[in-house]
Amino acid sequence: MESSILQNENQIIKYVSKTAEIGKNVKIWHFAYVGDNTIIGDNVMIGSLAHIDYAVKIGNNTRIEGSVYIPPLTVIGNNVFIAPGATFTNDPYPMSPKMIGVTVEDGAIIAARAVIKPGVTIGKNAVVGMGAVVTKDVPSETVVIGNPARIKYSRKEYDEKKRMWEEVVS
Repeated sequence: MESSILQNENQIIKYVSKTAEIGKNVKIWHFAYVGDNTIIGDNVMIGSLAHIDYAVKIGNNTRIEGSVYIPPLTVIGNNVFIAPGATFTNDPYPMSPKMIGVTVEDGAIIAARAVIKPGVTIGKNAVVGMGAVVTKDVPSETVVIGNPARIKYSRKEYDEKKRMWEEVVS
């Protein structure tokens, strides 16, 4: 496997496969890994210690924070935010040679330490709360929380709560 390894004084800083397609203005932080045949759109940020495996597709303007694991066959849309420590999975019956990826549609937010089951779709503009364990598809424009994740309220309500929070803090 050919690779592009950025080194500094004989220390490996990050690994990006030479077969990965990297868009414009992409920032990949220290100790991150990007596997073979991965496609990353424009204006994407990948945080430290993130592992983006092979055959992953990431849209434009997406932010993936540190210590996130994105397994093979995952598809992530545009304008997605994935918070630190989120874990996606792709093997419903480990260790099976048959895998299925996760799909994250445009505008979704996945909070810290969320775990996403193989084959799940996170709908457009959906929000997955901190530590949620997502075992079923998440409908567009909804917020899910808990273990297992359940719908708590709409994205419209989430945005209103966020707006009110930001006004209080400002």
